[in-house]
Amino acid sequence: MMPKSVTPAEAQRLIAGGATLVDIRDADEHARAHVPGSTSVPVAQLDRLAALGRPMIFHCRSGSRTRAHVARLSAAAGPGCYILDGGLDAWRRAGLPVTLDPRQPLEIMRQVQLIAGALVLLGVALGLLVAPAFFALSAFVGAGLMMAGATGWCGMAILLRRLPWNRPAGA
Repeated sequence: MMPKSVTPAEAQRLIAGGATLVDIRDADEHARAHVPGSTSVPVAQLDRLAALGRPMIFHCRSGSRTRAHVARLSAAAGPGCYILDGGLDAWRRAGLPVTLDPRQPLEIMRQVQLIAGALVLLGVALGLLVAPAFFALSAFVGAGLMMAGATGWCGMAILLRRLPWNRPAGA
């Protein structure tokens, strides 16, 4: 059975009635911004989620990840499975409370996007202004992004996770 999409207001009523709100984003995303009282269970760890015997409402940031994994979510939750339409973004737009912790590092994938973009621009600028061999930097980053998209393995993300500024605040 496919999960029913619910609005933030409907989700809030379900939560008040005992439903569990489950955030399927990665732990670093949840640490930076989340709905108070939500449970963090990243998509990669859905197998550890046991049906609780009460309704579960799943959400991500925009709703795209929940829609992409709807079959897995439904299987993990059993009956009483819902999806928050529009995710955390819709929750915010509805004026509902969100816990923000700007002390937490930027999400890893945003860091990858920023650094990859900067390296591509640097490679192009150096290739135009210094020597054409610097275009290889842009090609290398592009190849890495293609590999990450094709395989789900991102070397830059793995490296960034190990850097000191990506330790959770207070750890």
